[in-house]
Amino acid sequence: MNNKESTMTVFRRCATAVVAASCVLAMQVQADTTYAYAKVIESRPIYSIVEVSTPYQDCWSEEVPVRSRQSESRTPAILGTIIGGAIGNAVGHNKSNKRVGTVVGAVLGHSIGRDIVSGNGRDRQYYEVVQRCETAYDYREEERLVGYQVRYRFHGEEYSVRMDDDPGDEIRVRVDVQPVY
Repeated sequence: MNNKESTMTVFRRCATAVVAASCVLAMQVQADTTYAYAKVIESRPIYSIVEVSTPYQDCWSEEVPVRSRQSESRTPAILGTIIGGAIGNAVGHNKSNKRVGTVVGAVLGHSIGRDIVSGNGRDRQYYEVVQRCETAYDYREEERLVGYQVRYRFHGEEYSVRMDDDPGDEIRVRVDVQPVY
């Protein structure tokens, strides 16, 4: 065995011994832990002021403008196209002029009919009542119990601890017995 291998071997043995000794000590400490009861001298409640928010719906009525068209009919535009085409056809003298007259009359008739629809269907504005709502919060302060400050006596010594619950007349304490070297 060379020098490097012998150092590693010794190190491994020492590490194993340290782990084994730690386990034995831990078992001894665990084995020497016991519980006892101590007399409660005073148990004083501790209160804290907290802010609490409660959501609620805040609703109101509101008038909003609404626009609408009175007439949405396309009938006048269609009739204008037909009548314009018939007039254009009647005005023309020969076959070619009648075709051109029909097309021009139809386009003009459609335009006139559309203008009639627009004139009759003017925008009309009126108001409608709608309900609006939003979430609002009501804030208030409350006093809440957050724990107890407990004083107790064990073997003639006085101790103090903060606890979540009132322990009553006695409090359970852990007693560790450890050897002194």
